[in-house]
Amino acid sequence: MASQNHGGEVATNSLDTGVNPTAPVVEKLSNMFGTVRSNLALQSKWSELNGAMGDLGTYIPIVMALTLAKDLNLGTTLIFSGMYNIVTGAIYGVPMPVQPMKSIAAVAISNTSFDVPEIMAAGICTAGTLLVLGLTGLMEFAYKLIPLSVVRGVQLSQGLAFAFSAVKYVRQVQDFSKGKTNGNRPWLGLDGLVLAIICACFIVVVNGAGEEISEDHEDVIPSNIPRTSLPSDQANSTIGITRSTRKHKQLYWRIFVTLPSAFLVFILGVILAFIRQPSIAKQIKFGPSTIEVMKITRHEWKEGFIKGAIPQIPLSVLNSVIAVCKLSADLFPAKAKSFSATSVSTSVGLMNLVGCWFGAMPCCHGAGGLAGQYKFGGRSGGCVAMLGLVKMVLGVALGSSIVKVLVKFPVGLLGVLLLFAGVELAMASRDMRSKEESFVMLVCTSVSLVGSSAALGFACGIVVHLLLQMRKICRKKLV
Repeated sequence: MASQNHGGEVATNSLDTGVNPTAPVVEKLSNMFGTVRSNLALQSKWSELNGAMGDLGTYIPIVMALTLAKDLNLGTTLIFSGMYNIVTGAIYGVPMPVQPMKSIAAVAISNTSFDVPEIMAAGICTAGTLLVLGLTGLMEFAYKLIPLSVVRGVQLSQGLAFAFSAVKYVRQVQDFSKGKTNGNRPWLGLDGLVLAIICACFIVVVNGAGEEISEDHEDVIPSNIPRTSLPSDQANSTIGITRSTRKHKQLYWRIFVTLPSAFLVFILGVILAFIRQPSIAKQIKFGPSTIEVMKITRHEWKEGFIKGAIPQIPLSVLNSVIAVCKLSADLFPAKAKSFSATSVSTSVGLMNLVGCWFGAMPCCHGAGGLAGQYKFGGRSGGCVAMLGLVKMVLGVALGSSIVKVLVKFPVGLLGVLLLFAGVELAMASRDMRSKEESFVMLVCTSVSLVGSSAALGFACGIVVHLLLQMRKICRKKLV
């Protein structure tokens, strides 16, 4: 009921009108839970499980190297990265990956004085920078401003870099703790070339080049059986047999192409790890690792920022935010509004501003991980949520002792998984529509690969793009 006060204003009593003041809040919460439920819904259990394996070729080698070389707390890293997986899956509704920050990891492995405190300082500084860029809107501005051809150049260079590393994993014996190779891999054995080649061929036969499964349910009678050449009863019988046979063949083919190839390869690797060293079972200890708050000195902050954060920030901006947003929009156009450059940048910042203080490896989102998970069937946030749940269970149940299994995991099989992730990321660059765009992309890619710096390749790509635009303007004025 409305009453008019002396000032002529209408005052409404919510109790009189029967309106519940908490209704908007309840409705918002209901909508939020509905969105989360939808984002985590699995489109296909086996395909999503298979997709969750698509990023392990990158994740396992880096985390294992830092655990062995720098005594990284693997249990804590698994728990926090698992939490990140679940939260990002629920927010974005796509298989948004959680990967170690590669540049920081490379510096730590190659530098004997760059230890865990410096690693965490580098991660916190990088996270703070990305958080500021996200909250101020500068990251969204950069995302809209950077040409597509330059983004594709960064993606192509990262994809090829992953593929090159994958081939090296397959061909040569790796010492991840020292970041070195120890000669050519033998042909035979439980981690030999033959095993890796067979697994690679198996994945190609099952998954193909990544095309979608055809849902053709139309009953087509082969043209070599003319309808008029048979009596009606016999024709109907023949047609029925033909349709039944074709349906059975379609069913067998669909079962085959939906096999979780990456998951089967990973399980094979775990089994082979125990066969290679049966004593692993006795070395595994149950219970989580001790989680402690990091103490970082002024010198460690300085070293972490200069040696770790400065080279990592450009890579995170380009590959972990801009390239991820572009690839996500390409693969999931219906959900393009769910992941903006602002939200992804803020997500990376918040993750590490929490986890790094407890010794968890600095993490980010990566275009390569997204491409790998999509390649093997990941289509929803439930894909990475499953992976995150497994990480958290392993981190709580086994802690850092899980590294005993990873040390004996066949590296050649990790190389196979990483190869397909790298190729899938590189294939995103196939949409260049002109020679000019392809030229800019390839210049960016070439400089990135040769200089081993995505930031340097990005800068060269921008310069070339601007020069070509200036040339167009001059041509219009002079011709």
